[in-house]
Amino acid sequence: MRFKLPSRMKVTGVLLFIQMAAIATGSVFVIAVYPIIWYFGFAISLLALAAILKKDDESAYKITWIAIVLIFPAVGGVIYFIFGNKRPVRRIAAHAQEHALTAKLLDSDGNLPFIDDIKCNRFLGLMQYIRKASSYHAYKNTEVEYFPLGEQMFTSMLEELEKAERFIFIEYFIIKKGSMWQEVLEILKRKAAQGVDVRLIVDDLGSQQLFSKAYIRQLSVTGIKVLRFNPMVPILLLFMNNRDHRKIMVVDGKTAFTGGMNISDEYINRVKRFGRWKDTGVKLKGEAVWSFTLMFIEMWDTFCHTSERINDHISYSSREQHRLNADEALAHGPKPDTDNSSPDANDLPDTDGFVLPFGDSPLDYSQLGEDIYIDILNQAERYVYIFTPYLIISEKMIHALQMAAGRGVDVRIVTPGTPDKKFIFRLTRSYYSYLLKAGIKIYEYTPGFMHAKSFVCDDEIAVVGTINLDYRSLYLHFECAVLMYQSSAVADIKEDALKSISESREVFPTERKWSISNDLSDLLDSVLHLFAPLL
Repeated sequence: MRFKLPSRMKVTGVLLFIQMAAIATGSVFVIAVYPIIWYFGFAISLLALAAILKKDDESAYKITWIAIVLIFPAVGGVIYFIFGNKRPVRRIAAHAQEHALTAKLLDSDGNLPFIDDIKCNRFLGLMQYIRKASSYHAYKNTEVEYFPLGEQMFTSMLEELEKAERFIFIEYFIIKKGSMWQEVLEILKRKAAQGVDVRLIVDDLGSQQLFSKAYIRQLSVTGIKVLRFNPMVPILLLFMNNRDHRKIMVVDGKTAFTGGMNISDEYINRVKRFGRWKDTGVKLKGEAVWSFTLMFIEMWDTFCHTSERINDHISYSSREQHRLNADEALAHGPKPDTDNSSPDANDLPDTDGFVLPFGDSPLDYSQLGEDIYIDILNQAERYVYIFTPYLIISEKMIHALQMAAGRGVDVRIVTPGTPDKKFIFRLTRSYYSYLLKAGIKIYEYTPGFMHAKSFVCDDEIAVVGTINLDYRSLYLHFECAVLMYQSSAVADIKEDALKSISESREVFPTERKWSISNDLSDLLDSVLHLFAPLL
């Protein structure tokens, strides 16, 4: 019988648990032997309380840590300064400096005059806020294709990968061994052998089962460059909360994909884990791809080895390639029977609407994803339909949902009918009562697991991306999404939302009757809400 070594994740988890147990046991022993240490710890807890109250953080997050410090006054302050301070480690914080370079490129983008074409104050105000908070801005000349299922998007991804001539950028939270990854990998190997620049970013937590150091060395032999984001290490003091939850694929700077889908067989229903897996995504072709190209480059240049930095961002722009093609054509003389119009005019689709890709970072002072969601709710006039796999939300998000429903807006939320994590599913359901009482309609997707993350509003505005309605996505993870205004894809997203709602079971407030067991359950839910920001 072959002995199977435990995964790196399990080993790391065991070592971290041992360290936590040792710290807890050691603290009790030291305090028992040296009572003065209790007073020292209590003094640190007082400093921690002052720091918590002073910080400009989400109130629920602050309340959680205040409770921990008060419950454990001797060690609560120490625990907060180790785990509660959301300031990232130096190497992750360097990403903010890299984004400053991206911001300069975005601000100098010749696309900015298109802003004058935006006549709607509602979208113009939101776009101006996004530009101020992140430097990302809206584009015209971008075609958007919406995919209501992961398997449909995957077919298109393979087709676009086959067309790659210059570079392929792939950034995913989860990549697992299976037929989906194998099909992608075969194309990547072949393209790398042809001289295409193939680069891959994987989150070390989400993709740890496959991407060992040995496996990365195997890929490097084929010409595929791999970067592991925030590698897990079994040291308790290191900051491991910030994860790369983004899903990005860029081909030649001309085409980009994003959405909820990771690279694993369940996302395209080749493996049935929780019934039908419902995921969505979008494909962009045209000007807006530049933002996703820059998102990838800034992440790569922040964390890669110095020798593998890209540095020359402009060379990866599709506009730069148009210029190089034009210069080459001039150098060799005009070709017979050729169209003398600009390559840009030929290659960029002339479509209605505006497309605004954006990235959300835990390193700045804004919760961009949550702010955009709340603004959509605040500005909604007729309806807002929402897909989310998890519903663990802050007071201000609850209030925005309740206010929209109170104004007569038709607010509908679709959550999973079959959970992937039972504990998180219970926590999701525990928020239903706040929303149902306000007139919000909640549906559970009965065919299986709803993993999509999207908003669609008033036939005009939609968001599709990686941002869940939970604290980790909204406050701790690197995320990305596409905001669309008056794009033809908005109608497709609405149609899919209505279809999914028709396949789901509506949750009614009258389903739960009073009983002692339910009353105790509500009490437990209230306690869980207290610690929800840490989950």
